[in-house]
Amino acid sequence: MRYIFKFPDIGEGLEEGTIIEWHVEKGQTVKMGDPLCTMETDKVVAAIPSPKNGVIAARFGKIGETIHVGSALVEIDIEGVNGIAAIDEATKEEPVEEGAGVVGTLEIAGNNAVLSASNEGVKPEGTIELSNKKALTTPVARAIAKDLGIEINLIKGSGPAGRVTKEDVTRFAQEGTKNTKSDYVQLSFSKSESSENLIETEPLSQMRKTIAKNMIQSKHNAAHMTVFEEVEISELDRIRKKYKDILASEDVKLTYLAFVVKATAMALRKFRSLNSEMDMEKGVMLYKKYYNIGIAIDTEKGLVVPVIRNADKLSLKKIASEIENISAKAREGKLTLEDMRDGTFTITSYGSIGGLFAVPVINYPQAAILGVGRISKRPVVKGDELAIGLVLPLSLSVDHRIADGGETARFVNTIMGFLADPVSLIME
Repeated sequence: MRYIFKFPDIGEGLEEGTIIEWHVEKGQTVKMGDPLCTMETDKVVAAIPSPKNGVIAARFGKIGETIHVGSALVEIDIEGVNGIAAIDEATKEEPVEEGAGVVGTLEIAGNNAVLSASNEGVKPEGTIELSNKKALTTPVARAIAKDLGIEINLIKGSGPAGRVTKEDVTRFAQEGTKNTKSDYVQLSFSKSESSENLIETEPLSQMRKTIAKNMIQSKHNAAHMTVFEEVEISELDRIRKKYKDILASEDVKLTYLAFVVKATAMALRKFRSLNSEMDMEKGVMLYKKYYNIGIAIDTEKGLVVPVIRNADKLSLKKIASEIENISAKAREGKLTLEDMRDGTFTITSYGSIGGLFAVPVINYPQAAILGVGRISKRPVVKGDELAIGLVLPLSLSVDHRIADGGETARFVNTIMGFLADPVSLIME
């Protein structure tokens, strides 16, 4: 008996995902928990496991195609289950342990099924029915249609569930109005060779879409104000060098960022508004009594912000270890939703790449974000004498609706005090 497994909601109400890799082929035997495909969602890249033992009868969707939650993903022949027993097997509810993986939906693929087991798509009808509904399509197809000036809702899709593919768009462009209603004027499309060589079209990844959406949301909703400061950290550098090799023998890399995270978490305990968010709809402030510091990490696929939880309660050694751990997971694409949720404040450290100051965009709905610039040797005044000092630039952006100028200045001064005298971190 054949069943359709639908793309499940893998957390936080995500609506769609992009297929970036298939792990199964038609006719392949799978066991429960085996990865079917890898999906890129708004926040993570995750493998989608098989819900049952069986044989893959069909798979729906191509690599690079974006599908919505609830859309068919694969069709499975469930092993050793037939007839009514198959219905019971498919609809049986089983308890799922927390963190055990994603579980989707099984549907019987009988005569009334939308998707056929023998074909991975539906043949085009040859005519286009106009509809108010938005066409299901792939990012590539939508980009090509936009490039050619074609209204994609006029195209009859030949993909799964009527999804419009790039082949459908190309065919539509070539055939003009042959497949449209008679009252439409035939269209002709041409692109110069030089134009095609100068512009390369590439669909947005789910991560890039999310970054764009979040940046616009932040700039639209938060009243950004940025304060720039410099702090002399020669004493911090001395302590770091003293313990760096000792911790390295324990496979822990003691970075400057670990001190910044600790100093920020301790300062947040003194300034609760910087660890809050504003709920305009309910007309309330939410003051958080936990201090989860998000670390913005640059990866090949884009920016991600995993979280160090309860940073105020962690030792410098533990914070350094956590930074290493989340950085490695980010580079390897192994971050989970749990790694990135519940942040209360964000730090972005661009100094290792370059740049002294910046105007960081707040990770909305958080109240603030701290930018850490490039450390450099500079002339500084110590007492009444000029000396060579090690200077760390800081850029603090705050939501001016939440934090006033005076409070912002006192907050950044507190961070600077901890960094200038790092021994004070353990005296709190």
